[in-house]
Amino acid sequence: MMTDFAGALLEWYDANKRSLPWRDTGNAYDTWISEIMLQQTRAAAVIPYFIRFTAELPDAAHLAECPADRLMKLWEGLGYYSRARNLQKAAKRIMEDYGGSIPDTYQELLKLEGVGPYTAGAIASIAFGEKVPAVDGNVLRVTARILGSDSPIDDGKFRKTVWETLSDVMPDDRPGDFNQAMMDLGALICVPNGEPLCQACPLQFCCEACRQGRTAEIPVRKEKAKRKVIPLTVLLIQDGDRTLIRKRPETGLLAGLYEFPNQTGRLTGKKVLQAVTEMGFSPLRIERLPDSSHIFTHLEWRMTAYRVRVEESIPETGIFAGRDSREQFAIPSAFGAYVKYM
Repeated sequence: MMTDFAGALLEWYDANKRSLPWRDTGNAYDTWISEIMLQQTRAAAVIPYFIRFTAELPDAAHLAECPADRLMKLWEGLGYYSRARNLQKAAKRIMEDYGGSIPDTYQELLKLEGVGPYTAGAIASIAFGEKVPAVDGNVLRVTARILGSDSPIDDGKFRKTVWETLSDVMPDDRPGDFNQAMMDLGALICVPNGEPLCQACPLQFCCEACRQGRTAEIPVRKEKAKRKVIPLTVLLIQDGDRTLIRKRPETGLLAGLYEFPNQTGRLTGKKVLQAVTEMGFSPLRIERLPDSSHIFTHLEWRMTAYRVRVEESIPETGIFAGRDSREQFAIPSAFGAYVKYM
């Protein structure tokens, strides 16, 4: 049955493939940018970011020269900001080592910052026609169900099995379409959340999980470690219509982005006034704002927030930003619940 796998998949893809702005452009840069953006992010959410990003930074040369703060602003809202920093590092390498052209082989692509086996496989196959699989979470899930496998899909041995299986069945003449078809099948039919649409699946005839009635059990994943919860008190310190923001360190979580001053722990109003005074300000009024939370991959912020009006002053660290200057600074979505108070 696996001998008919590619034919059935590509026939379905030709009739049902998603219309996406980075598809069928013949531009390796578009493929690269989109694949990086699509990591940890749904395609529908990526589309407006991709259009805005590539309109301002249409090639590796523009990306390499983009000021860091502007790059972060263009990426704002996509999260996982290290992706954007690695994109720029890779763009500089492309300009210096590859004459401005994106490498056209899987092995050379792996030398770029932020490009792992999946991304290299996607670019090499889609943009350059190299016969190499692109194995991401969608593809792992689809293949696990087809094989009826009880192996955890986040195990390296199973990923290798999937790589070898797909290498055997993908066609020589349409490797890029094959990889994109697997992605679309996982997004539209063999979905991650909820019941898969097996009756509409072109691969139902060779799917062991469907045959055994085990699509709800497969794929299997390793048990995840519990997410660390961190209480945080966020301070919106305001001088008239301006709000204090500061730049985070250049390394670590949300590196190089702008934030509202904050402290670990759940501070009382009295403690907040003390903290603001120690920062060199003269508080005039304090207001409790709604609580909020933000989930990262391995930790969760549970935020208490206060708006503190202060007498006019010059901050020792950070800057007072007005509403009109908001577009200059990249404030991560972790603080999104409080941006409206600026």
